[in-house]
Amino acid sequence: MFRASGILKLAALIFAFLLVVFLAFQILEINVDFKLPSVISRSMPSNTIPTNSIKYKCGLSKACPAGHFAFKMASGAASVVGPRICLEDKLLMSGVKNNVGRGINVALVNGKTGDVVKTEYFDMWAGDVAPFITFLKGIEDGTIVMMASFDDSATKLNDEARKLIADLGSSTINNLGFRDNWIFVGGKGIRTKTPFEQHIKNSAETNKFEGWPEVLEMEGCIPQRQD
Repeated sequence: MFRASGILKLAALIFAFLLVVFLAFQILEINVDFKLPSVISRSMPSNTIPTNSIKYKCGLSKACPAGHFAFKMASGAASVVGPRICLEDKLLMSGVKNNVGRGINVALVNGKTGDVVKTEYFDMWAGDVAPFITFLKGIEDGTIVMMASFDDSATKLNDEARKLIADLGSSTINNLGFRDNWIFVGGKGIRTKTPFEQHIKNSAETNKFEGWPEVLEMEGCIPQRQD
């Protein structure tokens, strides 16, 4: 009898664990493939591996051309899961690395080498915008700038901070509002608006999570600086 009771408790714990994992992946909106290509390659001849199962740097479905850096990034999920930024198969920022936080998360990358210069986050709800402005002004020419929102990224933003981000190539920073989700890749010294930007408004009518919009994801190939 006691043995049966112990088995039932173990089964209940396993079920609860699987449920938590399932919900976490639902929040992150991750396509969980459990590295199928590597699993299949160990059990099937190489000529039978489906070509659409091949993944490239940062999980991209297509390889970037020469002279480009592969990237993939996601905004935060509500106030629960932090943003993720990957470049050239290197995870630059994530909750796992414990280097993300509420507000605007920023990764600076050398535009020639792809090396990480610095990662930082700035609390735009309870923090001060002044350190963020100082940070933006100190970015060197030729630097790739990657930004992702988490929780609220707009409350403390002022016109000066928005102008500095617009100068990095942003088209939507002036429309960023309370609890909006936003991801962006620009550069210091860029002469045009970047194509790498997504923005979704916080709206009670369209929010996927209560009080927050859905997670934004973006991937692509960033041109390497040649001069």
